[in-house]
Amino acid sequence: MKKLGIGLVATIAVFLVGLLGYLGILLAGNYAIDEKKLVMNSATKLVTTEGDLITKLYIENRDPVSIEDIPDHVQEAFIATEDSRFYDHHGLDIKAIGRALYRDILAGAKVEGGSTITQQLAKNVFLTNDKSWLRKTKEAVIAINLERNYSKEKILEMYLNQIYFGHGAYGLQSASKLYFNKETTELSIEEGALLAGLPKAPSHYSPIEHPEKSKERRDLILSLMEKQDYLTPEKAVRLQGKTVALDIAEVTKNPAFLTYVDMTLDEAKTKFNLSNEEVLKGGYKIVVPMDITLQKTAYSEFQNKAFFKGSDPDTPPEGALTMMDSKSGGVVAVQGGRDYVQKGLNHVNTRRQPGSSFKPIAVYGPALDKKDYHPYTLLKDEKEDYNGYSPSNYNDRYTGEMPLYDAVRVSANAPAVWLLNEIGISYSKSYLEKSGISIEDKDLKIALGGIDKGVTPFEMMEAYRPFAHEGERVEPYFIEELYDHEGKLVGKAKPKKESVYSEQTAWYMTRILEGVVKNGTAQSGQVDTALAGKTGTTSYEGVDGGVRDAWFVGFTPEIVGSVWMGYDRTTNDQYLTGGSEYPVQLFKKVVNAHETSTTAFQKPSDVKEMEKPVQLPEIVDLEAEIDFLYGLPAVKLEWTPSSDERVAYNIYEIKDGNRKKIDTVEGKGEFTKYSVSFFGSVSYQVVPVNPLTEQEGTPSNETSFRILDRFIDRNEEETG
Repeated sequence: MKKLGIGLVATIAVFLVGLLGYLGILLAGNYAIDEKKLVMNSATKLVTTEGDLITKLYIENRDPVSIEDIPDHVQEAFIATEDSRFYDHHGLDIKAIGRALYRDILAGAKVEGGSTITQQLAKNVFLTNDKSWLRKTKEAVIAINLERNYSKEKILEMYLNQIYFGHGAYGLQSASKLYFNKETTELSIEEGALLAGLPKAPSHYSPIEHPEKSKERRDLILSLMEKQDYLTPEKAVRLQGKTVALDIAEVTKNPAFLTYVDMTLDEAKTKFNLSNEEVLKGGYKIVVPMDITLQKTAYSEFQNKAFFKGSDPDTPPEGALTMMDSKSGGVVAVQGGRDYVQKGLNHVNTRRQPGSSFKPIAVYGPALDKKDYHPYTLLKDEKEDYNGYSPSNYNDRYTGEMPLYDAVRVSANAPAVWLLNEIGISYSKSYLEKSGISIEDKDLKIALGGIDKGVTPFEMMEAYRPFAHEGERVEPYFIEELYDHEGKLVGKAKPKKESVYSEQTAWYMTRILEGVVKNGTAQSGQVDTALAGKTGTTSYEGVDGGVRDAWFVGFTPEIVGSVWMGYDRTTNDQYLTGGSEYPVQLFKKVVNAHETSTTAFQKPSDVKEMEKPVQLPEIVDLEAEIDFLYGLPAVKLEWTPSSDERVAYNIYEIKDGNRKKIDTVEGKGEFTKYSVSFFGSVSYQVVPVNPLTEQEGTPSNETSFRILDRFIDRNEEETG
């Protein structure tokens, strides 16, 4: 009885204090509420242009949902669990507070809480978790003022969007997606009851880690709903008989996406003025042009050590890959390193020496655009000295002259430097500027990629795009569209475009670089589509045969990109032991994963096709026969001609030590020489000629005889 008396006195005292406090709260008005704090952190979604979710970016994984999208039975489950008199009180439930205080006094300890849903919202949003009377007073002040300023539906909506459900899920929508992989609108009664039981102790009642405890808690909630007339007894029993059926849909931070996510965040900052923190809190939807298959394939192949050949067995070389849609400029895949970590060193933006991959954009593209040159123009292929700079071909062999097409195909150095000297360094740099590459270098080493500060793989990808699409440069981008938390479009990609080459030059370069892949330095590996590109290798002088950088930059009918490999710091202990064949193979592996709509380059209607290169035959079967026409002797020459009917053949007569061209035939393997002398010895030789360059090939075998001897031999055969 004594305890009961004390409890009654305490209850009365609390009521009086509460009444006085309530009057003070009314006087305080809205002073206690900072409405900015009611703006909750929301997860930002990264989705493809097809709408597929790539990942979520968040500080708190929360997807706010409107109260209209939360079924009544789900709302009822939370009200039955947390605040049965929610619609009857004005922020504080005096009955519940008195009941809780009375039971605490009887027990000599805190055994029951009396907080309303409004109080819980006030505490979670505005206050700390300390147990002081001051904090409880502030909580009461804020709760009452929340009720004065917001409807019950809005308060319940804010509460359900704010609470934590475990496993990183904040708010009802994120929890619904996490545990059941469905929208809140689709939640069943028992699913809603399970979720309503989690906020009290999310880890303890986790259906993932503690399914039995979770079911017991769910069944308790169903009983509460039945007692408060939200469910019939029969319905509650049937629902309690169901098992806990989960469909986990947790979004993890896939390491394959880390580079892409970081570069998307960078673009959000530079182009849309959104800080990383704002993106992680603001609940945006960011539409990106990522090709998920390409991105995952790139990451997977970067884990394959077979592509990364280095001298240090314990530390494989690093690498970078970047690819974009050749038409739109949208980046479809990017990998900043073999073991890229978030906000780590991104090799896609690291400057390196590009080697011969620089030749097409620094020399050959600009030269072809000058119209004084065409794909089969003969370039000087000799070792020359340019004021102390004397570049060498990789095999130290020189042909004197070499067609531009072949110079690119076999990556000869001497013709590239000679041609840059002819067109001029300033002219070359003007094209580099238009391609997005600005360099300070002013010497002929530019032709071979000898650039003091180097270039990045991202820049090289952008610079090759004009070859891939009508001679036009387009600025690569990551963010296609940007929507705010209300679904309003607030930003859209507007890539800058600039004409670099004529369409004719771009098409010529496409065909020339296609030859590099088919018959040149980029033949290594298999590719399932048309591919054009250029390799690049820079030597490491410290070790004989050592390589510092290896590149491949190229494009298919739909994708343009670049791959770089090398050590961050090349030393005598760490250098590449393989060349550009490995970037080539990796590039081909990745593009093979792309679902392409075309496997061949499509020539623009208003450009000329480049004639196919001519392969000159080696003639070893030249034969000569005596013949007569109207009683006069003639010599008939025969040999096996090339299947390419464009090939011409110079006919040479060798007599008394003098070699003289006597005629030229085209596309056939025979020639007749009339009006020959019966006396003396004569020899003949045939030399194939490339009609595109007018270059002669290797001379045939010689056939020689005396006309008179052949005439006698023939008569003897005829008379028997």
